[in-house]
Amino acid sequence: MNDMTQAAVQPDNAAAPRRSVADVEALFALPFNDLLFQAQTVHRAHFDPNTVQLSTLCSIKTGGCSEDCGYCPQAARYDTGIENQGLMNLEDVLAAARAAKAAGASRFCMGAAWRGPKQRDLDPVLDMVRAVRALGLETCATLGMLKDGQAEQLKDAGLDYYNHNLDTAPEFYGDIITTRAYQDRLDTLNRVRNADIHVCCGGIVGLGESLTQRAGLIAQLAALDPQPESVPINLLVQVEGTPLANTPPLDHLEFVRTIAVARICLPKSFVRLSAGRQSMSDATQALCFLAGANSIFYGEKLLTTGNPEWARDQQLFESLGLRAL
Repeated sequence: MNDMTQAAVQPDNAAAPRRSVADVEALFALPFNDLLFQAQTVHRAHFDPNTVQLSTLCSIKTGGCSEDCGYCPQAARYDTGIENQGLMNLEDVLAAARAAKAAGASRFCMGAAWRGPKQRDLDPVLDMVRAVRALGLETCATLGMLKDGQAEQLKDAGLDYYNHNLDTAPEFYGDIITTRAYQDRLDTLNRVRNADIHVCCGGIVGLGESLTQRAGLIAQLAALDPQPESVPINLLVQVEGTPLANTPPLDHLEFVRTIAVARICLPKSFVRLSAGRQSMSDATQALCFLAGANSIFYGEKLLTTGNPEWARDQQLFESLGLRAL
């Protein structure tokens, strides 16, 4: 393994120089070729440009969430046709984890539609974390807001990553979610970091935000100290029954620009193509990898929405000469 590949496996995520929203907007304003050249240059300085980290996401508890996130089909208040499902049993989670590992994933992410876990909810999840880690997979969980002491329990069980997205810029957040404050999200991230768990934190674009607000999201992510080890960038998947179902779609080239700007502002983070990939052509995804994306969610479903099939991703990787990390 060469030095560049080693850096890709264990990046040092000390904070990069702080960027204002105006600084980030200026990156968005660059000519497309100049922006991608700069992003690719930054990417090659910190990562092997032909490797991609593969994560598989499993919904271990589906639907019935009390939050009002305007994009989410799992919110109990929206009629989206999602069938509520209680917490999966351990053996079913392990079967999904084994299948993910056999397909090439290196990280297994467990997501539960909770505002935040009660202790009786957390206890079986801790067993899942221990069992999945024993399979030789990295472990990740996204369970909502954490209370004092819960991150430490997850760390003791062997959790490697905790996902808690900022979703959007602070000034646009109240248009998307009213049942929790932006500071609530930052508080959970602080609890995770203080427990010495790696942070997975990104956002969603295509929510109807302005360019300035899109830049504000990236500026906020880049200001986290240290910066998140993993940054999922989601393209809104519009689901009938949610308030954002008829939002004008974001142009895919603008999404590529967002990936490039994220790469420049978060130079040592894994930038992950997350929700919305199913709507993208192979050419769009190739541009995203050129722009600095080096992680994807791998598998046929992301919680409740579709994702490209394993075979399609394998064909895409082969055609681009990409290797799984």
